[in-house]
Amino acid sequence: MHDGPILIWGAGAIGGTIGAFLRRAGHAVTFVDLVEEHVAAIAAGRLAIRGPVAEFATGGPAFTPATLQGSFRRVILAVKAHQTEAAARQIAPHLAHDGWVLSAQNGLNELVLAETLGRQRVIGAFVNFGADWHGPGDILYANRGAVVVGELDGAKSARITAIHRLMQDFDADAVLAENIFAYLWGKTGYGALLKASALTNETIADFIEAPELRPLHLALIGEVMAVAAAEKVRPIGFNGYEPDAFAAGDMTAIDASIAAMVAFNRSTAKPRSGVWRDLAVRKRPTDSAAQLAPVRAAACRHGIATPVLERLVVLIGMVERGEREIGMPLARELLAAAQDVEGAGG
Repeated sequence: MHDGPILIWGAGAIGGTIGAFLRRAGHAVTFVDLVEEHVAAIAAGRLAIRGPVAEFATGGPAFTPATLQGSFRRVILAVKAHQTEAAARQIAPHLAHDGWVLSAQNGLNELVLAETLGRQRVIGAFVNFGADWHGPGDILYANRGAVVVGELDGAKSARITAIHRLMQDFDADAVLAENIFAYLWGKTGYGALLKASALTNETIADFIEAPELRPLHLALIGEVMAVAAAEKVRPIGFNGYEPDAFAAGDMTAIDASIAAMVAFNRSTAKPRSGVWRDLAVRKRPTDSAAQLAPVRAAACRHGIATPVLERLVVLIGMVERGEREIGMPLARELLAAAQDVEGAGG
């Protein structure tokens, strides 16, 4: 049976970039997005990828969720974490009985998708490349980063082998993982740093490099690592981030990991996180709380306190509601929370 076109659901920074590359590689691709002007640009062949990685324009059939018709066997989902459940319910009528949805998102959204669509219809993925949506048909592809796919149960199935080959048409270095959740938990720890950096106007590299913020870095990653350990997951590192160093409290290895993360983030044309862009530029709610919800729920199940992560979510929410302004005072407040915990532990 022919697989039919690949459906990109959420054609913004991540989905738009992946879809454009797959289209350029010769695959049939259909795009879905909520922004009507963006949909019109893609349909007119004006989906422009720009930046240091590649410069080209493409397009293809494009629809809003309300106008999409047909059934699809291959779906790549790239919406924000807090939009996952609603998107899954919209995708369900269009998903073939033997189809699958790959979660090219930040967070542990595979768990949400599995509840809505069924575990067998969900493919895990981890992406760490940098991209920003700048307007209808305008996407900045800032830097390459890790791209990993895997079955939720780690099986080396025929379909995951085919999906891996497909993703290699986007990034030749795409990895086929036996334990995709180890990568997802790894990104959750690293992502906590990115979310905290979004409370300031510092670049990711400057935020991670700042020696005075080191106790905050250790606390954020430490809380995620503690929950991961309780969930019996050993997070896997990527692009300079080495979870084992933080788990072991090995300061020499931590310093090396920090330096590698700083170098990675200094080499990109996307100096700040997507969370910062949502807060500072697009002035819209972030998906920070949704990304961290599974971590906080697991922490609750295991009786693990995560006060710094909790405060991070609160502070981002206050910025979203206009109650606080982005700036270093917020980072120092979060640092104080981390130092309070360290003092209490000591």
